[in-house]
Amino acid sequence: MTTVCGVRFKDVGKVYYFDPGEAAFAVGDHVIVETTRGLEYGEVLLANTEVEDSEVVSPLKKVVRAATEKDEKIVAENREREKSAFSICLEKIAAHKLEMKLVDVEYTFERSKILFYFTADGRVDFRDLVKDLASVFRTRIELRQIGVRDEAKMLGGLGICGRPFCCSSYMDEFRPVSIKMAKEQGLSLNPTKISGTCGRLMCCLKYEQEAYESLLSTTPRQGALVDTKQGRGYVTAVNLLRGILTVRLIDEDTVVDFPKEEVVLLRDGGKKGTPAVLEEEPQ
Repeated sequence: MTTVCGVRFKDVGKVYYFDPGEAAFAVGDHVIVETTRGLEYGEVLLANTEVEDSEVVSPLKKVVRAATEKDEKIVAENREREKSAFSICLEKIAAHKLEMKLVDVEYTFERSKILFYFTADGRVDFRDLVKDLASVFRTRIELRQIGVRDEAKMLGGLGICGRPFCCSSYMDEFRPVSIKMAKEQGLSLNPTKISGTCGRLMCCLKYEQEAYESLLSTTPRQGALVDTKQGRGYVTAVNLLRGILTVRLIDEDTVVDFPKEEVVLLRDGGKKGTPAVLEEEPQ
């Protein structure tokens, strides 16, 4: 087991493990830690705790110290510098006539580097822009192209549900989302209905997917041949959340709703809900 504390650097950023040494840190403490970019300022999200060695990426970087008033002042000054750098960069982008959208600017704690985050439809030759910015700020410049989901996370906003974006309010990292999830949840496949403001599939499709997969594994699909207390029939519709199957009875040619617990599956439906072949039903 290894003793660690969890630190994040952005409001809704990923939590990284650091070696707290002999010091004890509580949730909410501000600390200065050693990173690959040098010293950085972060917030403790996980107090000192022990985790399995397999969960730690070696070598584990150390927490240098608890943040002081001087450190807090440096961070505040960096935030003001970022606003100025943003405006200057916008002017330089326009001067160089580059097809790119500036999203955010970040100073490292020690001001040894400035990171400019931008989006663009394709590759952008920004070599002249970097030289121009370096001559203005007299420090290392890094331009980093990000995707539209990262842009939404940085800028924030309201989703179609009326609530703040999940990615900018509490999600520390993006989870894979696929069109298959929308299909299995019975949602409209209209892109405008299942896409977020960023234009990608909504992250919330992932939230209930595990529950839907569990229900799908125990529920006959549309087109399945089933046996009910009123006779055999084909499933014509499925309400997964209520556990209700709409069955067209073969003998009576009527449609009846049954709880899935009251039907016996004889042959499941095809992948696209095609009916099972009655002639091949088990005896």
